[in-house]
Amino acid sequence: MSTRSRLRLGSCPDSWGVWFPDDPAQTPWPRFLDELAEAGYGWLELGPYGYLPTDPARLRDELERRRLQVAAQAVFGGLHHPEKWASDLEDARRVAELVTAMGARHVVLLPDLYTDLEGNLLEPPELDGDAWRALVRATSELGRILAEEYGVTAAFHPHADSHVGTQPQVERFLEDTDPETVSLCLDTGHIAYYDGDNVELIRKYPDRIGYLHMKQADPAILEEVRAEGLAFAEAVRRGVMCEPPQGVPAVEPVLDALDGLDAELFMIVEQDLYPCAPDVPLPIATRTCSYLRQCGVGGGAG
Repeated sequence: MSTRSRLRLGSCPDSWGVWFPDDPAQTPWPRFLDELAEAGYGWLELGPYGYLPTDPARLRDELERRRLQVAAQAVFGGLHHPEKWASDLEDARRVAELVTAMGARHVVLLPDLYTDLEGNLLEPPELDGDAWRALVRATSELGRILAEEYGVTAAFHPHADSHVGTQPQVERFLEDTDPETVSLCLDTGHIAYYDGDNVELIRKYPDRIGYLHMKQADPAILEEVRAEGLAFAEAVRRGVMCEPPQGVPAVEPVLDALDGLDAELFMIVEQDLYPCAPDVPLPIATRTCSYLRQCGVGGGAG
């Protein structure tokens, strides 16, 4: 059986324009769950802690009524800042408790960004040696805690406008972190954002690919990002992340590379649509789910 037929296809609140636990401009969570199921997905990543119900019994009831299952939840952290360790660990524990209560086994580690929603620079784009070592140590330790105390896998998510975004940064991070406690959440769109090679990463680090975010970047918008020096939030507002197969990377070569892995993986569609009008996400989600199933993800259309 090919890996693509063993991929578990899902999506997440981000594909419905959700970036925050509470924002009146965002899609209300009951509508998100209804439309997620309507689009054809069976799995979901929970999104920002507090957006969906955090009481496990209530959340389980809401998901079971829609025949949905939890793949993971993400947590942001500034792990290169030692002074933030206690609060980052507390946030990760809270997420791990909800994830395990829902029967899931992955926590996605998202790095804090060095730009804000207005494009302001919050800290230098490059880490110095001490900060890099702090990031590596803290990520490896957090992964160990999550594995030993909760039985979950930590999947680190490289991200645009973060200190682990370019392919050289991703490879350095993988070389420096503990392979026993830290896996990679390969986000195809964020790797493409910096002209990285998703296929090369899969082939070079097959044992580190623990989780997948599937999306594409629009080459025309990427040109604007580079020409104008746009921050990530503005790039998203301009539509830098687009639905497949309209952007890069090409989906089939990525799936072919994944076929070489002897693993069952979650593939979560995460399109970055903040902000967006309420009627925008569902048609995109439906087309994307259909397209990926036609590519054989999750066993195909049948």
